[in-house]
Amino acid sequence: MHADIVDLRQFYHSELGRMAEQSIVTALTKLWTALPEERLVGLGFTTPYLDRFRHGTERTFAFMPAGQGAINWPPGDLSLTALVFEEELPLPDSSVDRILMVHSLEFAENPGETLKEMWRVLAPGGRLVIVVPNRRGVWAQLDYTPFGTGRPYSRGQLTRLLRETNFTPGATAEALFFPPTRLSGLLRLRRGFEKAGRYLWPAFSGVIVVEAQKRLYQGLPVAVRASRRVFVPVLAPQGVSGRSTPPHLLG
Repeated sequence: MHADIVDLRQFYHSELGRMAEQSIVTALTKLWTALPEERLVGLGFTTPYLDRFRHGTERTFAFMPAGQGAINWPPGDLSLTALVFEEELPLPDSSVDRILMVHSLEFAENPGETLKEMWRVLAPGGRLVIVVPNRRGVWAQLDYTPFGTGRPYSRGQLTRLLRETNFTPGATAEALFFPPTRLSGLLRLRRGFEKAGRYLWPAFSGVIVVEAQKRLYQGLPVAVRASRRVFVPVLAPQGVSGRSTPPHLLG
């Protein structure tokens, strides 16, 4: 079951959420190679990170899973957000250069099929960047943050899953070595925890960050299926504001 969009937004507006965002951005920056005029898609709840990396892209979209819900982004502008099913993205084949997945894979109903869909929409040589909770880390054991819900992964599990779905794992990084506490005094020590953790206990980071590249020299079996998924409107939609224009990558 997906984390709720309201809970995710509240977390990233909290002091702990802002600290977590800074830690993950630092890890992402280490393996994020700028691609000129790239087409970037975020899947899950990625808007705090897309704000940092969308500058210089040809276009950027935030895809939010139907089970999670969606909010308008960026605020005060035409929406670049779409509500989607992870296994059936509204994109043509080989249409984007990079996909960032945060608060996504750990909630996927079928992780393998979700990654096959990422493979389909990525251009040849396209890059997939995944942030997932580390099953060995403290953050995965406590459910009052979004990193403590869903299915955590070990580095080995994530590597095998990527290889099985025709991705070549590449650069990796870790983040969230500081404890997931609401105590401001401990949060002020975040930089020290992060620096020490990278050297002393890297296996126990809160999240694992992996970049993988689309592999082309093998066939990828894809099950032919008729979609039975439909959007059902609710009586009191939450978290949606402003104008919403569905993204369109063609043209």
